[in-house]
Amino acid sequence: MQTILGIDPGSRKTGFGVITVQSGKLAYVSSGVIRIPETYLLPERLKLIFDSVSEVIHTYSPNEFAIEQVFMSKSAGSALKLGQARGAAIVAAMNCDLPVAEYEARKVKQSVVGTGAADKFQVQHMVKTMLGLTKTPQEDAADALAVAICHANTQKHLISLAGRGRYKAGRLR
Repeated sequence: MQTILGIDPGSRKTGFGVITVQSGKLAYVSSGVIRIPETYLLPERLKLIFDSVSEVIHTYSPNEFAIEQVFMSKSAGSALKLGQARGAAIVAAMNCDLPVAEYEARKVKQSVVGTGAADKFQVQHMVKTMLGLTKTPQEDAADALAVAICHANTQKHLISLAGRGRYKAGRLR
């Protein structure tokens, strides 16, 4: 069984989502949002993200870690803070010897909704549907679950490609 921790990083709110994959079936384990008090300075925020992600890892013992990549936002300062928040989460994963996979936001949306231009509501709806949830997860938690689902789908695709054998003149042998 594969247990995947997905992270939607942010310097004010960081979403996390834990799923399992067994025999190709996705199952919801947990999700939530790490909320950082506005009074915290950036170093305190990063420590809280690191500590909180470490706690999630120790609680759910994932064997895979997936995180959304930084996208260039309107402000370079925001992008830098987002990158630092990602770094804090990645270090927490590396401290626990988890392999880290990174996915572009468009790829995550495409994997879950079918289009890289999907909005937050579409992502929330599809995550709820795919995982058979009774309630719609919070925005950042849904995004983190979408990252985990994207990772599961990517791994499944790579495994199927590896099992196809050799190619000769554009055909399978």
